[in-house]
Amino acid sequence: MSIGPAAKVIEARTGSRLEKVLRAGHFAVTAEIGPPKGADGRRIQQLAALVKDYSDAQNLTDNQTAVVRLCSLAAAVHVLNNGGEPVLQMTTRDRNRIALQSDLLGAASLGVRNVLCLSGDHQRFGNHPEAKGVFDIDSVQLTATVRQMREERLFICGEEIKAPPRVFVGAVENPFAGPVELRVLRLGKKVMAGAEFIQTQVVYDVEGFTRWMEAVCAAGWHKKTFILAGVTPPKSAGALRYMSRIPGMKVPEELIRRMEKASDKLREGQRIALEIINHVRAIAGVSGVHIMAINWEEAVPEIVSMAGLYPRP
Repeated sequence: MSIGPAAKVIEARTGSRLEKVLRAGHFAVTAEIGPPKGADGRRIQQLAALVKDYSDAQNLTDNQTAVVRLCSLAAAVHVLNNGGEPVLQMTTRDRNRIALQSDLLGAASLGVRNVLCLSGDHQRFGNHPEAKGVFDIDSVQLTATVRQMREERLFICGEEIKAPPRVFVGAVENPFAGPVELRVLRLGKKVMAGAEFIQTQVVYDVEGFTRWMEAVCAAGWHKKTFILAGVTPPKSAGALRYMSRIPGMKVPEELIRRMEKASDKLREGQRIALEIINHVRAIAGVSGVHIMAINWEEAVPEIVSMAGLYPRP
């Protein structure tokens, strides 16, 4: 499958609230909700009610860390039913192009207006390491597929779609996984494929993120997509040390020592998140933040309020 030209700029005609906020020039806030490892949707409903007024859209992860969870599509419907604005995360790890296109049509038919395209964490890291990965197409090709289905009204095979999915197309990028130049090139591929917004890996290394954004702006990609910096409030020094060992993650040692010395770890974690938000807001080309309060979604309202980003537009 070819990766077509960059998606043309459109004026918020997908019905996405997130798109409207970004195209109006507001500093956007998205929040992540992790589906449970069970069939009870009440937790999703509670979290959606908690964060919907403090974020412009809410991400629903797709079997995050390759661990079996309630599916992201069902979770997105729970968010919709509770007045939220879901961002459906779709990974290429578990489904082939037939299933991916089918799920996209299903999501759009249910009112989902935002899709985030990812490859997904490798299955060897999850609770079914013996599972076979699919990876029929990669995340860049999935991004191009969503754009093609919406703009050209065509499936990958070339057949016409009578009722195309009207969705705002997103992708992810990691500014810290390798040379800056290569990460900017990869971002460019996703933008050319049709990514209209980008959510980044967690930013703890603000200086490294600043260098990446300078290279992004030099290449002009910030004019063709909206970049949301990833923010995760740490709950402990141990959590930061664990993240520092993840390939592609950069956690400054002084941040770990700061958490070790803090008497109130949770409050200090919120302060760190607030400081990072204030830093990235001042960086040219950054259009918003994506708050990933892992198993701590309750922290989102206070962090957003402390940052002066509430009420939302």
